[in-house]
Amino acid sequence: MDKEKEKNLSYGLNDQQVEQSRREHGENLLTPPKRTSLLRLYLEKYNDPIIRILLVAAVASLALAFFHKDFIETIGIVLAIILATTIGFYFERDAAKKFDVLTALGEESPVKVRRNGTVTEIPRKDVVVGDVIIIEVGDEIPADGRLIASTDLQIDESSLTGEPIISKHVVTDDTPSDKEATYPSDTVLRSTMVMNGNGVAVVTAVGDSTEIGKVARKATEMTAVKTPLNIQLGKLAKLISKIGTGVSVSAFVIFLTHDIMTNPLWQGTDYLKMAEVTLNYFMMAVTLIVMAVPEGLPMAVTLALALNMRRMLKSNNLVRKLHACETMGAATVICTDKTGTLTQNRMQVADMVVTAHEELMASAIALNTTANIDNEGKGIGNPTEVALLLRLRDKGTDYAEMRRTAEIKDRLPFSTERKYMATVAQVDGKDWLFVKGAPEIVMGFCNITDDEKARITAQLRAYQNKAMRTLAFACRQTDAMNVEGLTLQAVAAISDPLRTDVPDAVGECHSAGIQVKIVTGDTSATAVEIARQIGIWKDDTPATDQITGPDFAALSDEEAYRRVESLKVMSRARPTDKQRLVQLLQKHGEVVAVTGDGTNDAPALNHAHVGLSLGSGTSVAKNASDITLIDDSFQSIVKAVMWGRSLYRNIQRFIFFQLIVNVTALLLVLGGSIIGTELPLTVTQILWVNLIMDTFAAMALASLPPSHEVMKDKPRNQNDFIINRKMAYGILTMGVLFFLVMLGMLIYCERCCSVSGAISVKALTIFFTAFVMIQWWNLFNAKTLGTNHSAFNELLKDPGLLLTLCIILAGQWLIVTFGGKMFRTEPLSAEEWLCIIAGTSVVLWIGEIIRGVKRLTAKRIR
Repeated sequence: MDKEKEKNLSYGLNDQQVEQSRREHGENLLTPPKRTSLLRLYLEKYNDPIIRILLVAAVASLALAFFHKDFIETIGIVLAIILATTIGFYFERDAAKKFDVLTALGEESPVKVRRNGTVTEIPRKDVVVGDVIIIEVGDEIPADGRLIASTDLQIDESSLTGEPIISKHVVTDDTPSDKEATYPSDTVLRSTMVMNGNGVAVVTAVGDSTEIGKVARKATEMTAVKTPLNIQLGKLAKLISKIGTGVSVSAFVIFLTHDIMTNPLWQGTDYLKMAEVTLNYFMMAVTLIVMAVPEGLPMAVTLALALNMRRMLKSNNLVRKLHACETMGAATVICTDKTGTLTQNRMQVADMVVTAHEELMASAIALNTTANIDNEGKGIGNPTEVALLLRLRDKGTDYAEMRRTAEIKDRLPFSTERKYMATVAQVDGKDWLFVKGAPEIVMGFCNITDDEKARITAQLRAYQNKAMRTLAFACRQTDAMNVEGLTLQAVAAISDPLRTDVPDAVGECHSAGIQVKIVTGDTSATAVEIARQIGIWKDDTPATDQITGPDFAALSDEEAYRRVESLKVMSRARPTDKQRLVQLLQKHGEVVAVTGDGTNDAPALNHAHVGLSLGSGTSVAKNASDITLIDDSFQSIVKAVMWGRSLYRNIQRFIFFQLIVNVTALLLVLGGSIIGTELPLTVTQILWVNLIMDTFAAMALASLPPSHEVMKDKPRNQNDFIINRKMAYGILTMGVLFFLVMLGMLIYCERCCSVSGAISVKALTIFFTAFVMIQWWNLFNAKTLGTNHSAFNELLKDPGLLLTLCIILAGQWLIVTFGGKMFRTEPLSAEEWLCIIAGTSVVLWIGEIIRGVKRLTAKRIR
C-alpha cells in the first residue's frame, strides 16, 4: 500500500481499483486439492511389489499355456491380480467419497468492506488486495490483512497456530508488536475468528497467497514417504524372485546337463527331439517360478487392510488410506497438538475463591462481560468470559434475565494496555462498579492487607503452575468509573481441561515403546505443564528437552537433527516448525504419526507416515490426514496402534501359512520330476490350493481379532524383514517335513497303487486330499504364530476362521466328489475321509505339544 492509498482508507477501493487488484493478485479462492483420476488411482495399485512379480508370473504362465494348450493357471493368476487390485481401489475410493464433504469452503459467506466511500457486504471470494475490511465479534476473517484501527480486538488463531486467543492491535512506537506472538500483533489472518472487540484492516494477501493458503498447499504436496509395509513387501518380493529364479534356473541346468550326459539322444542328429527335450525342461523351470510366487499374498494383504479399515471405524478410527491401518502399528513417535487433542478446547472455570460480596458474584459475571451463549449452548465472544457464563448457567442462574433487569450505566472495555474491564450497573436499586481482569492489576486497585495479598498471590501461583489462566474480580458501590479503593471480590482459575483418557493413553504409548511429543502454538509454561500432567515431562527432565518454534527454526539442520530425538515439548510452533520436526525424525529412522485438528497441523499431517486428524478439526487437516479420530479421543490412537500391530502379525501369519504351502508344492513338483513320476498335482488342483484355499486362508487370518498383548511389545524396526528368523525356520522346517511325508506317500502310491504302470486316480485323489488337509490343520498353527497360546484359545471368538475352515473342508469334499476329470478325482468313502482327517491332524497335535512345552518353560522362568 502506498501513502496515497493509505490517505484514502476511509473511502476504500473503487470499482476500477477492485478489477485492477484482482488482475494483479488473483481471486480470494484457495486452490482445491488436486484430485487423482480414477484410472491413475487404480493403476497405482499395480505398484505393489508382489503384484509386479505376479505380472511376471502371469507372462511366464501364458507362455507355458500356449505350449500345453491349457490356460487355466494363467486365468487364475490374472484373476488374482485383478481381484487384489480392485478390492484395494474400491476401499480407497469409498473412503475418498466420505471425505468429499470436507472440501466445502463457504466462499459465499458475506464480508463487510468499504468500497466507493460506503460500507457494503460482498462474498468472501470477491475480496481483493487493498480492500478495507471491517471485522467484528463472530466474524471469520476473509483474507490476510494489516490492522489500521482496533478496539479490544482478540482473535482465535487456533486454526493456524493452535492458540485460541491472541490480542491484536495497531503497531506503533508506543504499542509495539508482542515479541512472543507467532505472527505480528497488527496482522490478521484468513480463517481465524474474531472473539472480542472490532477492527478495520487493509487486505494484504488473498487466496493461495494467504498464510492458510500456503499451509494448504504444503498439506497437499506429493510426499515420497514409503510405508514400512511397502518397504518390507518389496524386500519379500525380491527374495521370492531370487529364490524362484535361482531354483528354476538351477533345476533347468541340472536336469538338462544330466540328460545330455546320460541320454544317447544327444549323441545323434535328431535336433528336433533335442529341442523338444530342452523345451520340456524349460517349461518345468517356468512351472517352478509360477509355483514359487504366492498368488494369494496381495489378496491377503489387501483383504487384511480392508477388513481392518472397516473394523477400525467401529473404534472411531475412520481410515482413509489402506496402508495407514498397518503403518500405525509401526509408529515409534507420536507428535501431538495440545488444543483439541490433549485438551478439550473448551475453557471452563476450574476453581473460584470468593472473598467478599458473594451475593453480587453472579451480577459481576453476567453484567461485566460482552460474551453470550446462543440457543444451542455455544459460546460467542471471549472463551474466558464464555466459561464464566457457563458456570452461571450450570449453577441455575439465567444471566440473560439478570441483564434485562439490570441497567448498564457505563462500561470500560477490556484492552491489552489496561488488562481489565469495568462496568457500572444498577443492581437492586443500587449502583455498583464491577471490575474484572489480570490479578496483579485488579489487586492494585483494592484495599487489602499484606497477609491477604500474600495468601491470594500464593493461590494464584498455584493456579498458574497448573497451566491455568487467572482472573481477579473487584467491586464497590458507586456510580462513577473510578477503579480506586475497590474490594477484592474473588479470584478464579480458567482452564482448558485435559481429556480424561489422555494420561492413561500416553502411558500405554510409553509402555508400547512409543515416544509422545507435544507440539503446540501455546506458551512454553502451559505446554510444559500439560506435558507434566500427561506424564511426558518429569521433575528430572532437562530444560533442553523443550524449545520454542522460533528457536527451533533458528537452529542449523545439524543442530536440529541432534536435538529432535530428545525433544519432548515444542511451544509457539508454526506449521513449518512442526513439518521440519517430522522430517528430521524420519531421517533418524523413526516412524512418525502426527495428530492435529487445525490447518496449522496439515503440512505435518501430510508429511508424516500416518496423519491423524480430529473429527472436529478443519477440512484442510482432515484432507491431509490418513486417519480421522471421529471421537477426538487420544485413546483411539492407542486402539489404532493395537489394530496396526495385530494386523501386521496377521499378515505375517498368512505369509507363514502360504509360503509353507508354496515350499511344499514347489518341492513336490521338483521331487516328482527327479524321481520321474507324473505330475503329482494337476494344474487345476494347484489352482485350488494356491488361489482359492489361500484366499480363504487370507480372509480367516486377516479376520483374527486384535490382541491387546501386542501393546507389550516394542515397535518393530521398519528395516527388519517381514519374515523373521523364527518364521523362516518354521517355513523351511515344516515345508520340508510336509514334502517328505507327501513324497513318501507319492512313492508308495506309485509302487503299490499303480494300474497299467500309472498311479490310480483313487490313490492320486487320496494324495491330493491329504495334501490339502495337512495345510488345513496347519491353519491352526498359523493362527498361533507369535504366541504360545493353544490353537483352541478363544477359537469361538474367531468366527471368520471357523467359517473358513468349514468352507475349505466343504470345497474339498465337493471337488473330490464331483470334480471328475477336471480335477482328476474320484469320490472317497466316509471311512477314507475319516482316516485322512485323523492322520493329517498330527500336524496340529505336534504344534500343540510344542506350544504347551513353551508355556510351561515360560512359567518356570517367571
